[in-house]
Amino acid sequence: MTSDTRIGPITLPDTRARRVVERLLEGSGVTLNGDAPQDIRVLHPDVFSRILHQGTLGLGETYMEGWWECERIDQMATRMLLHGLGQHARTPSEKLIYRLQSGFRNLQSRTRAYMVGEVHYDLGNDLFERMLDETMCYSCGYWKEADDLAAAQRAKLELACQKLDLRPGMRVLDIGCGWGSFAAHAARHHGVEVTGITISKEQAALARERCADLPVEILLQDYRDLDGLFDRIVSIGMFEHVGHRNYGTYFETIRRLMPSDGLFLLHTIGANRSQISADPWIHRYIFPNGTLPSAMHIARASEDHLMMEDWQNFGPDYDRTLMAWLANVDAHWHEIAPRYNERTRRMFRYYLSVCAGAFRARHLQLWQVVFSRGRAQRYDAPR
Repeated sequence: MTSDTRIGPITLPDTRARRVVERLLEGSGVTLNGDAPQDIRVLHPDVFSRILHQGTLGLGETYMEGWWECERIDQMATRMLLHGLGQHARTPSEKLIYRLQSGFRNLQSRTRAYMVGEVHYDLGNDLFERMLDETMCYSCGYWKEADDLAAAQRAKLELACQKLDLRPGMRVLDIGCGWGSFAAHAARHHGVEVTGITISKEQAALARERCADLPVEILLQDYRDLDGLFDRIVSIGMFEHVGHRNYGTYFETIRRLMPSDGLFLLHTIGANRSQISADPWIHRYIFPNGTLPSAMHIARASEDHLMMEDWQNFGPDYDRTLMAWLANVDAHWHEIAPRYNERTRRMFRYYLSVCAGAFRARHLQLWQVVFSRGRAQRYDAPR
C-alpha cells in the first residue's frame, strides 16, 4: 500500500500486538484512528507487529511505506516522549547491536567519515535549497528577536561571530562548513579569511559557488587531517558526527590548530543523558554513524585540552527551526517531485517532525559552547 492510496483508516484487528500498542498509548493523548491532529490513522493491519518488533525503526519505516498517517507527527512525538514512551522506543537487540558496533569499531573513523555525506548531505542540493532558506544554514536558528527562518539563521550566524570576537584580517576555520553559510557571513560582514571543510562533495561544490567572490576556501577534508594555525575556530552542526571514540582527538586537534589567545565555538545538538546510543531509524536513513554528546561527554573530552568560557542552551529554538523546514518541504516539494520518490518525501516529513517533537519535549538540547586555551583576559559572552 502506498501513501497515495486515498482510503480511510482500516478496522483494527483484535490482535495481541494491537492491544499492547493501545496499552502503551494510554494516557499519552495519542489514540488509534482518532480525530485529533496527533492521532494515528492505521492503514495496514501489520503496523502493530512491525512497531513492537522494530521499535522506532519500525515506526519510521511503516510511515515511509504508507502504513499509517498522522496530521501532526510533531505533536504525536511530543506527547509520546512526555508520556515516557521514549524508553520503549528501541528494542534491547537494537541497543545491544549499536553498543557492540561502537565498542569494537570506530564508527566515525577516517574511512567511514564520508558516509554521512554520501547518504544525506549529497542527496541533492535542489532538495536542501527548497527545505532551507537563503542562508543555506542547516542548523538551529536563533529566534530570540527573529520573525522568520532567514532572520533566525542570520541572527545565529551573527551571534557566533560576536562570541568569537571576530576582527578584520583574522584567519578563521569552519569545521563542517556545510554550504558555506557561516563562511560567507563572517567574510562578508567581519572582514575575515575563512577556510571551511566538509565531507560532502555536493556541499563543497555549492559552497565554493556561493563564496566565489569572498576570501573563503572550501576543502573536502576530514578535520583530523588539518594543519596550520587559525585565530578563531567554529564548528556548527558537525560535532554530532564525531563519535564518542573521537571526542578526545577532536578537542586535541582544536587545541593544535589554535593560538594561545584563540577562541573556539562549538554549536551542537546535545543529549540529556550520557548514553552511547543512536536512534535506529535516524542511524539508518538520515545520519549514519552519528551520536549525540551529553554535557558530561563534552566536559570530560575537552578538559585536558581547552578551557570552557561559556555555555548557552537554546534548544527550544530548534523546534521552531525544524517546523519551518517542514513547511518549506511541504510548500515546495512539487518543484522537485520528478527527481525524488514519495518514500523520500515521507522520510523527510517524518524526520523533521519527530525531531521537532523531541526538542519540544526537551529530550534534545542545542548548545553553543565557547572554549579558549586559557587566555588571561576575561571573556564576556554576548547574548
